[in-house]
Amino acid sequence: MEGHEESISKHEQLLQHIESLQIGTKISVRKLAKHLGVSEGTAYRAVKEAENLGIVITKERIGTVRVEKKPRNISEQLTFGEVVDIVEGHVLGGAEEGLQKTLHKYVIGAMKIDAMARYIDAGSLLIVGNREDAHFLALEQGAGVLITGGFGTSREVKQLADKLSLPIISSRHDTFTVASMINRAIFDRLIKKKIMLVEDIVPSRVKVNTLKVSSNVSDFEKLAEETGYQRFPVVDEWNRVIGIISRKDVEDMPGDSSIERLLTRHPITAGMQTSLASAAQIMMWEGIDFLPIVDRNRKLISSVTRKEVLQAMRDARNQPQLGETFEHLMWNGFAEERGEDGRLFFHGMITPQMSTNLGTISEGVLTALMSQAGLSAAKDVSGNDHIVDNMTTYFVRPVQIENPVVISPVVLEISRRACKLEIAMTHQDSLVAKAVMTLQSIDHA
Repeated sequence: MEGHEESISKHEQLLQHIESLQIGTKISVRKLAKHLGVSEGTAYRAVKEAENLGIVITKERIGTVRVEKKPRNISEQLTFGEVVDIVEGHVLGGAEEGLQKTLHKYVIGAMKIDAMARYIDAGSLLIVGNREDAHFLALEQGAGVLITGGFGTSREVKQLADKLSLPIISSRHDTFTVASMINRAIFDRLIKKKIMLVEDIVPSRVKVNTLKVSSNVSDFEKLAEETGYQRFPVVDEWNRVIGIISRKDVEDMPGDSSIERLLTRHPITAGMQTSLASAAQIMMWEGIDFLPIVDRNRKLISSVTRKEVLQAMRDARNQPQLGETFEHLMWNGFAEERGEDGRLFFHGMITPQMSTNLGTISEGVLTALMSQAGLSAAKDVSGNDHIVDNMTTYFVRPVQIENPVVISPVVLEISRRACKLEIAMTHQDSLVAKAVMTLQSIDHA
């Protein structure tokens, strides 16, 4: 056991100590450093990582507190507490319970009071300057208040906010900036909502079937018969993954043969925060169908198969698609049509946002547009979704902003696993860029 303790860094010991504290315990960097005999810098880094992991939180006027880790929040609604962090604000009143409430919309108070009243309702957030009459109106109608420009408010407004448990927040930024910051945070949340992580599919897997280093082939056969699985992670005495054993590894081996010399060591693993798309890519590129899921100490949490990952991704694609990435915003400006031969082609305009400082299209944008065209063409032919495996691009001539372009993908070769395409971008029938792309199907389980 002493060897095990030595193998864990001071940083990990600090994290384990923080996790062992009771919910509600106040945490001090100085006390942690003194308790475990480490530097305050080491203790500070551990507290920051614990905050990133969601097991502690820093509260205004209270300090850092051990809290229960919440499941990943995929709701598009922000809490007032999250708004405080987004706008770099501070709370003037109503902080006791008001910060936990969610807002369903925000209202900019750039109008007279009687007109403002029509737009404010319970659960909304009024963004306004130092207008106390508007502060009173919002609170009386059940809304929170965000005061811009770094202004404060009167003691009477603060008392009313405390009484109604509605937050009064002050931010140094102007109204346009805070509205933009909140809007961006909502869009980011919508994007994250549709990106599934490994942790979204493993919580239901309660028991993980494993073998120990000391196990033999007979133990493998017994576990395979009980579970129906043909591969298992192999763990040491501290539940750390050291390898994987599969049916082909034990074929024709005597039952008393130790699996220690048969297993595949240093297996590829993933964490709970790994996206399902990344997990699928790892499995395809490495040619594996089984992925152990480990924590930061490489201790086994669960495992997923390629079939489980792909099924979850198929289910996710059937959900409403909310929020847009930069890539989606660029691609939305292109229209889809079919030529006389039935092949897809895409046409659109090069907007100023797609350009470099020289006024020509960014090479990165051009590559993204061509890859989107190739992915769309491959799905049109095969019905499957793909990921880019390899892409070689040739830039023939520059494309200026506000130039119309046509992207024409041609499928050269396609199978259940892969697709090879040639993609041409033209302007006024002149070739401006060309690419050869190889895709891997993510629907091939």
